[in-house]
Amino acid sequence: MSSRLMSMVLCACASSLALGCADDGASSSETGASSETAADETTTPATGSADAGSEDSGDGEASDDETETGPPPADMPEAPDPDPDPIYDGEPLPEAPPGEWNWIDIPEAECIDGSPTGIGVRYGISDEVVIFFEGGGGCFNEATCGLFYASFANFDELTFDLLWQNTVLQGGIFSTLNGDNPVRDWNFIYVPYCTGDVHAGAAPDTAVPGFAFGAPQQFVGFTNVHHFLDRIVPTFKDETSHVLVTGISAGGFGAAFNYDRIADAFAGSKVTLIDDSGPPLSDAYLVPCLQQTWRDLFNLDATIPAACEECFGDDGGGIGKLANYMANKHADQTLGFISAERDLVIRTFFGYGIQNEGGEQCPPGIIELPMNPDYFEAGIYSLRTTISPQPNWGSYLMAGTSHTSLSFPNYYLTNVNGVRMVDWVANMLEGQTSHVSP
Repeated sequence: MSSRLMSMVLCACASSLALGCADDGASSSETGASSETAADETTTPATGSADAGSEDSGDGEASDDETETGPPPADMPEAPDPDPDPIYDGEPLPEAPPGEWNWIDIPEAECIDGSPTGIGVRYGISDEVVIFFEGGGGCFNEATCGLFYASFANFDELTFDLLWQNTVLQGGIFSTLNGDNPVRDWNFIYVPYCTGDVHAGAAPDTAVPGFAFGAPQQFVGFTNVHHFLDRIVPTFKDETSHVLVTGISAGGFGAAFNYDRIADAFAGSKVTLIDDSGPPLSDAYLVPCLQQTWRDLFNLDATIPAACEECFGDDGGGIGKLANYMANKHADQTLGFISAERDLVIRTFFGYGIQNEGGEQCPPGIIELPMNPDYFEAGIYSLRTTISPQPNWGSYLMAGTSHTSLSFPNYYLTNVNGVRMVDWVANMLEGQTSHVSP
């Protein structure tokens, strides 16, 4: 337990590499501020997939140890199908009084160290459901795994009861008391983060090159979600009118990676995506060699929708193409992302791929240098340019370097060009998309 507490302290440091560590105070340029210009309006609908943004794949040379796109390396155990049965027909979740958080063990699910885990459940007084993916770092090389391994291991009922349900899970989007919160009466499913793979892995018994502690690792975040849905879907499918799939940082990426199958599982209901601080940037910014590292380590090629052919680039790139794929496939749903223009934590994460335009890609050794802030900001606006022709995508961008908002006070305090974040979320839930920026 003390190691997890230490990791939470590390998350608060400005130099943190953790993907889910939040800056719970928004910068002065984004909190309570209004501007002379109005928020950008929703863009004109498009008829097909949009490629308007900067979608170049980057011209830097790949590192010598970059692997080719394809199946996992020969020394990696063959992983089982991460979602072998798209029909979720497990036992419904147990009943409980509204308003109380309860921990539910899911015996088939496990953390990075092989310890068992589960989900948090809080019933509301409406028929709608929030599925929230927690953030908290990444484990893909010696540096990232060494710094945050303790925060991934052993997320069980004791951890949930002592550290989460009476603290983080009472504020921000979880608040049942703030009348401005559009989901205060909804049912909540809390998906903890203890696999280090942004909830997208299907690679059990996998070793991280250069990181010997605790090997092999269980990168099974995506596989876990199948087991969670096997309980969640039978509980709510025939009752709910609306599902919000959301999360912060690593959980923002997780919400996006898992959105497609959740939307399919709840076909007939509204299924909204709001990704907070997990931006799927194009190959020029999230460079293919870094994507290839994740594909090989987490077995992403088995978890990204196979029908998204553009998501599987020959050089390892293409993950950013998932944004338009989801918009086209789920054209009747609403999708959105939130990000600071210069998010320091995500810049550090992406900095393992490239720091500056035209710079070396995936340099060898341990590096902890963030991507150049101007370059990252260009990537954020490139993403918005790419998705803006899609009428069902929205975005909320903030000035500054802060990281994550939804589970913290700045969910209510942040105001960009006269539009509060909480109001933008409420509008998105009503299907009213817009692109807000400084």
